[in-house]
Amino acid sequence: MAAPVSLPMPERGFVAISVTPLQADGAIDYSGIGPLMDFYISCGAVGITLLGVMGEAHRMTDGDARTVVDAAAEAISGRVPVLVGVSDASLQRVAALAEYGMSRGCAGVMLQPLAGLQGDTTIAAYFKHVADELGPDVPICVQDFPKASGVHISVDVWRRIIEACPSVAMLKHEDEPGLGKLSAIREAEQAGLRRVPILTGNNGIHLVQELDRGADGAMTGFAFPDALSRVIELHGSGARERAEDLFDRYLPVNRHELRTGIAVRKEILHRRGAIATGRARFPARPLTAVDHAELGRLLQRLERSTGHLITELER
Repeated sequence: MAAPVSLPMPERGFVAISVTPLQADGAIDYSGIGPLMDFYISCGAVGITLLGVMGEAHRMTDGDARTVVDAAAEAISGRVPVLVGVSDASLQRVAALAEYGMSRGCAGVMLQPLAGLQGDTTIAAYFKHVADELGPDVPICVQDFPKASGVHISVDVWRRIIEACPSVAMLKHEDEPGLGKLSAIREAEQAGLRRVPILTGNNGIHLVQELDRGADGAMTGFAFPDALSRVIELHGSGARERAEDLFDRYLPVNRHELRTGIAVRKEILHRRGAIATGRARFPARPLTAVDHAELGRLLQRLERSTGHLITELER
């Protein structure tokens, strides 16, 4: 196994939330992790996050998680930074996976608040406690995803976290609705709050508007990472209208994937040749014949609107 190569956390651009490739029987397809990492990097990803919600981390054993980290780190081999999702109800498991990920060269960890936390003081105290436990050398990306955690991180809570936790180095912002909150955080930074990169999630469904309001990019798992990467690139170069035009071509498929879940995302990635099967672990529902036909029509419309195959983008 190659020696770990550690890179700093990405500061802007597109960071892919990786799915976990599975064999037809539901076992992890470790041989498929390398080609998937190559796919994300070829699509313009400036970083890759493992074991997020859409990486099905909550459906894995500790051994599964470590082997995924090993295989991905080996395949990426320092080409882009790697983050590892460590969210768990057990602080001991959070710390153990964080330590393991950093030992394999990961740039940092992604952490959601403990599910069910209530009250600003309690939420801020949780992140302070975890940051102290992990230590100052483990950069943390806070995942603000109330749909999954049930926890609302207000702008005031974010201020407390930033002031109390120097190792918090990024916000993955996927609150809904979140545009106003994004603007409020950037306004607070103009008034002196420490600035960190903000990458948005939720399939980048509002990406152009989020970039307008100060987001530095996206961290999400949309099955067309090349499209979102190019949108961010165009927007950053001042070609906002071209960025929005490109984004709009992918919006019907993006919306469909966002609202129908992991099985559709993995099926698109399978059709694109990024993974060997579209299999997702229980309780994800396998796609029906109707689901497959519906997705096929959407992808055909996308190909007609772009004039290219779904594996290509005009640059």
